[in-house]
Amino acid sequence: MASHIGKLPITIPAGDEITINGQEFTVKGPKGSDSYTMPEGITAKVEGNELIVSANDDLRPTRAKHGLARSIMASMVKGVHDGYTKSLDIVGTGYRAQMKGKGIEFSLGYSHTITVEPPEGIEFELPNPNQVIVKGTDKQAVGQVAANIRKLRAPEPYKGKGIKYTDERIRRKAGKAGK
Repeated sequence: MASHIGKLPITIPAGDEITINGQEFTVKGPKGSDSYTMPEGITAKVEGNELIVSANDDLRPTRAKHGLARSIMASMVKGVHDGYTKSLDIVGTGYRAQMKGKGIEFSLGYSHTITVEPPEGIEFELPNPNQVIVKGTDKQAVGQVAANIRKLRAPEPYKGKGIKYTDERIRRKAGKAGK
């Protein structure tokens, strides 16, 4: 039994360049380049404008890595071509963000401001003081940076104040019961 995800071919967009050298997979696109070392027992080959990822044997550890390797490689191809974004909303009176060089300075109701510098390959955008957009080519890095920003002041369930993903719904709780 082979991986259902691993069997799917990856469509290579026009303008992307893929290099496979042994277990080393490299993709270059308009937004940048990325590389990945495939696990043992996994091979990839380019056929036309598709990338086919296959398992060399039917052993359980190889099957387990087949779908994972294909998903990572598909994310890399999409990332260097289109890029990834995560949007965060800042909710609360007096809560805001402002650009400070390449980083962002947050005022989140603490006695001090918090400055977040972007790691390599990540950039921030502030359309307004209550919205932050995290952009990059690496899906995992964009998600991790967005999660770290959200963690600075996670949304609370009573008034909904804090930093939340734009598409996130906060489950609200009733406050104290009055007389």
